[in-house]
Amino acid sequence: MSDMELDPTIAALLAESSSGPSQLPSFKDIAPEPPKGGEPEPKSSSMSVDLSVTHFAPITKVFEDTPHQIFNDPSYYKTALSGEGDQAQRVHQVLSKYLTCTDPKDRTVYRQQMITAFWELIRVMCPKMADPNVAKSKKMLVRYGVVLPSLFSPEQKDFFSKAILENNTGEPVYYMDEWFKEIAAGRLTLSATDEARPARKAGSGNASAEQQHLMQLKSKNDGKFQSAESFVNAKESQRQMMEMELKNRIDALCEHVTMMGLEPHKMPYSDAQKKLFLEISERLRALQKLDKELANNLKELEEAKAIGQSLEAKLNVAPDAIEVSNADITTEFNSVRQMAKMTVGRQGNQFPVFTREFFHCIPNGTGFRENVLKIMSWIEENDPGAFCRTHKNTPHRIVPYVLLVPTYGDFGFCWEPFDRYNRITSRGRIVVPMYPRDLKISLLMAVADLRWQVAKEKASYYWMEEGLTGQYYQWIERQKLKGDLKSYFISDYVLWMTKEVDGVQRMDKELRAIFWRFIPFSQEKKDELKKRSLVYQELYQRDLNRAMSDGY
Repeated sequence: MSDMELDPTIAALLAESSSGPSQLPSFKDIAPEPPKGGEPEPKSSSMSVDLSVTHFAPITKVFEDTPHQIFNDPSYYKTALSGEGDQAQRVHQVLSKYLTCTDPKDRTVYRQQMITAFWELIRVMCPKMADPNVAKSKKMLVRYGVVLPSLFSPEQKDFFSKAILENNTGEPVYYMDEWFKEIAAGRLTLSATDEARPARKAGSGNASAEQQHLMQLKSKNDGKFQSAESFVNAKESQRQMMEMELKNRIDALCEHVTMMGLEPHKMPYSDAQKKLFLEISERLRALQKLDKELANNLKELEEAKAIGQSLEAKLNVAPDAIEVSNADITTEFNSVRQMAKMTVGRQGNQFPVFTREFFHCIPNGTGFRENVLKIMSWIEENDPGAFCRTHKNTPHRIVPYVLLVPTYGDFGFCWEPFDRYNRITSRGRIVVPMYPRDLKISLLMAVADLRWQVAKEKASYYWMEEGLTGQYYQWIERQKLKGDLKSYFISDYVLWMTKEVDGVQRMDKELRAIFWRFIPFSQEKKDELKKRSLVYQELYQRDLNRAMSDGY
């Protein structure tokens, strides 16, 4: 995958930043052995997809009331780098030279060396993130890129110390240390790569390969099971509603008024009651059809459950639990390293260590998990289909995995739209830089990328003709624009969600109509916009016309 460049439209929406000097710290020798400490972390509850959840839970708390003392530990630097071998020593040496150097040219050289040295350190540290006793300073180094707390300003240290450490939200948003922890534990599959993975050697590797195959089959079956269960729930809800309507009509049919003068005899069916015969007959036929569909869905659910139990039993009797090898963790590390580079782009600041010299975010604009979830909730509120994937004409809300990487980048993007073994209900993967100039725009770019890739996969061979991608491609062709099609779309989506959402007309009329239809705002937002301008009122009327026709 190639690096990204900042689109002029997006660049115009980002605030300018400035840099300042950093104070020089005093270094101490690195200890040869890592300390033992830390507390076991709770298992993540965000692995499986719950299709019954319709929205994000409100984020009521972004920061803790009292700060933790991890960054105030005088031995933080020593503890973070201890026991990491030559890689830690290399970081120590290069960082010392970088921070004490006064010559700008030499400083640039050390800055470049620091990039390589830091990521080599992360490579040897990432397998240790699954250890519940790993030192908290090591976790903070991987999570935030904080090698030396003295590189914080006092204000920065204060709000970083108040950041919530544990994932109490239940949402699949992970810091980099948590990501490697889930990968190492086997709860998260490896991210997709363009290179073919080497075949495992004969012997013990065969058992592992067989387990991986069983896990792939289970992943596929889980998608079928969740989809079938979603259809069953929908059909049962529909049946309950239709039965209530049928009961109400039968009750109305069975009500008879006493005939005056011929008591206790009652009146025959009225004209209104006679009309109910046809309505009841139609509803009975509809119930019969619904029951047939429900029976098929229940059969699919039963088959998927039986297959799932069989696969679970085979996995339980397997000789060894599935373990992720060091080679697999290295593969994932290489993917994450590439992700980090892509968030920065070719012309961006690749420096990986946290320092106030380059950090210019406000607390609510820093890529902490809670800030990211608040923005994702805002995106879904205005674009209800942002995290939806349609299967058999039924939309499924599937929130993607979100990896937060500690970089000074501005580009959020989608690494993969869904798992290749389960396209129905598996989560996609988006990557978001933690220290961008504008966190909302970075997230909008990632969601736009996700939307584009999902729409393109759905249209398959006809992506240039049908749906969102087809309409957008044809518009770009008519405009005779050259360049990367997806980059154009991401830029337009950012414009759609930052300007048009508030009624500020910045898009071409034809393009606005495409977005209005295929990336519609919520109904409340549409009702609000139609009162602001004739442009939106006309689009609103088109919705009503399509709704009354068969072609909508």
